[in-house]
Amino acid sequence: MSKEKTPVPQNKTPPRQSIWQPLANKLFLAVWLATLVSNIGTWMNDLGAAWLMTSMTTSPVMVALVQTATTLPIMLLAIPAGALADIVDRRRYLLATQIWMFVSASGLLFCTLSGLTTGWVLVLFTFLLGCGTAMSMPAWSAVTPELVGKKELHAAITLNGLGVNISRAIGPAVAGYLITLYGVPSVFLANTISFLGVIVVIACWKRTPSESGLPAERCLGAMRSGLRYARYSSLLPSILVRGIGFFPFASALWALLPILVSQRLHAGSSVYGLLTACIGLGAVTIAFVLPRIRQRIHSDNLVRLATLAYGGASAVLAVQDNLYVLLPVMLLAGAAWICVMSSLQVAAQSSLPDWVRARGLSVFMMVFMGGMAGGSLLWGYLAKRYGIETSFLIAAAGLIVSIFLTWRYRIGGYDDVDFTPSMHWPLPIVDQTPEHDKGPVLVTIEYTVASDKFREFHDGLQHLKKIRKRDGAYFWQVFQDTAKADHYIECFMVESWLEHLRQHERVSVSDRVLEDRIGACLAAGESKKINHYVAPGYAKKAKRKLKR
Repeated sequence: MSKEKTPVPQNKTPPRQSIWQPLANKLFLAVWLATLVSNIGTWMNDLGAAWLMTSMTTSPVMVALVQTATTLPIMLLAIPAGALADIVDRRRYLLATQIWMFVSASGLLFCTLSGLTTGWVLVLFTFLLGCGTAMSMPAWSAVTPELVGKKELHAAITLNGLGVNISRAIGPAVAGYLITLYGVPSVFLANTISFLGVIVVIACWKRTPSESGLPAERCLGAMRSGLRYARYSSLLPSILVRGIGFFPFASALWALLPILVSQRLHAGSSVYGLLTACIGLGAVTIAFVLPRIRQRIHSDNLVRLATLAYGGASAVLAVQDNLYVLLPVMLLAGAAWICVMSSLQVAAQSSLPDWVRARGLSVFMMVFMGGMAGGSLLWGYLAKRYGIETSFLIAAAGLIVSIFLTWRYRIGGYDDVDFTPSMHWPLPIVDQTPEHDKGPVLVTIEYTVASDKFREFHDGLQHLKKIRKRDGAYFWQVFQDTAKADHYIECFMVESWLEHLRQHERVSVSDRVLEDRIGACLAAGESKKINHYVAPGYAKKAKRKLKR
């Protein structure tokens, strides 16, 4: 784990880098193009599903349920999906998820062509496709650092966001005209075919899995460690709070836009596709200049300004019916959306080491999609009860208020944290090597502190406490010797010997910097004394006894 530093007031100016540089990597290029085509199909399917629902019912709740069925699976499955993506082979895992989505899309196409699709059947297949998306999203996000170098990571993340928004600009516009010419089944067919390219690219990927001398984590244990990391990280909770303040209110635009087009503008699918495409076009346009914007505006202020712009766009939707006014408003909403999403995603990627990357990102995605799913259902209910104008105004007010409520939660200033495993912890000295499942394990570290270094020593230990708990400790405490005031004992407990061995692999370069700083507080000629104690029973039995 790493020492996460207090955010600095201003970002360091990064070296200028072309946004297109990662595309020189043939594997990244193939994956990027395949996912671009697949995302175009997904946006076409989303528009087709939303529009098909409006043709079957006028209920705002049922229309909003389509958006909820798309995003709710992320909230339900993100954590186990992140755990699986960290502990199994990601290539095979992604291949399985894409096959699932291909089968689900084929089922929706068959039912629609056969006239079997009702409102609830549409919600069911949308939910099944959402489950595939939920299971694959953490793995897709975590695999990006495997495809490109660390120096290209920010550009690759921006390119991934750009690809999503290019597909958002193309997919809805094409879908709107296809529905007008050939009907809704044509977009469901296009979505089904779009998965084939991704399946082929993944099948041809010769991935070298990461190696470890320790057994792989089990799914439940991996889920616990991911949630533990999210809880004790200094940065990730701030990102999550920012997301909670933005996504539920931002979802109003996505949930209510089809109702606005059909009931207020009295227009067809082509206009709905055009407005949705403008959101994507606005995001694509701003993405080209986003690196320069980040050099001039701190990421925290960028998120605040973008949230204010998105709230303004939502307010205009409440009072305007003129299509020529709504088109530039959608461009603004798209630009604001990508500024917020890109800033939060880059911050989340930068705050996570490789061993827990997918799990940490899954927590972020759970907040993202959970906010979108719950928000969509809420806005559908409010629109039915009070009208879409009032709903848009409430959403706009919520976005503006959230800026001030989340002001102190910062997401910038952590780019210099080095998560590279340092492997500087020496292997424990053992008389007989404990079995992996023996535990719990008690580790004690004795310090004799210089008299003029007490304050610095205590400050360092407070940072170290979070690192120990993120690493796997479920108990941590420091004790001072009553007979010798300069003598301290730090102790922490982990569930098993195997879990402690994993701590040895997880300790990072930034951790070592903090430990060296604490070591500099020791009295002259003194060094740390480390001891390990293992309970004689197995981990689960010992932990139950400890709780009693």
